[in-house]
Amino acid sequence: MSRVGKAPVQVPSGVNVTVASGIVSAKGPKGELTQSIPENFEVKLEENVLSVNRPSDSKQDKSLHGLYRSLLNNMIVGVSEGHKVTQELVGVGYKVSNQGNLVEFVVGYSHKIVFDIPKEITVETVMQKGQNPTIIMTSSDKQLLGQVAAKIRSFRKPEPYKGKGIKFAGEVLRKKAGKSAG
Repeated sequence: MSRVGKAPVQVPSGVNVTVASGIVSAKGPKGELTQSIPENFEVKLEENVLSVNRPSDSKQDKSLHGLYRSLLNNMIVGVSEGHKVTQELVGVGYKVSNQGNLVEFVVGYSHKIVFDIPKEITVETVMQKGQNPTIIMTSSDKQLLGQVAAKIRSFRKPEPYKGKGIKFAGEVLRKKAGKSAG
């Protein structure tokens, strides 16, 4: 059995979970999320513990067992505590600002990049003297948050020589050696 899949998911107080015909929905203080599960997987909710059981030991079912347990766990953590992603802009002249969910980036191109963040995500930008500009995004939906963070990173990926670009906070970049002086 999958080590991840067989681990039970604890449902904290204040979170309501309903399981009905392949759809699991959770409602908590941070929002409401739903996740569809294949009909042959069995999801049980007993005494604030959610468990996922697979129908057979086929390779397909084994591979999906841990996935759906992780998706349900992320959903429950999201509606109870929320998820947070922090990104930094490293580079001379790089700036970021926001008006609501409209974020404007200056990352070394001849133009500004204006990006509209989905309404499910709250965004905050921090520009302090002597520190890199920072984007802080919070949401209950971890999948959506990861997609938006990856899209923002794609505007200017960190390059391997100086490390300039948009990176996740705490991310360690492997730098390459430049040309050696002759």
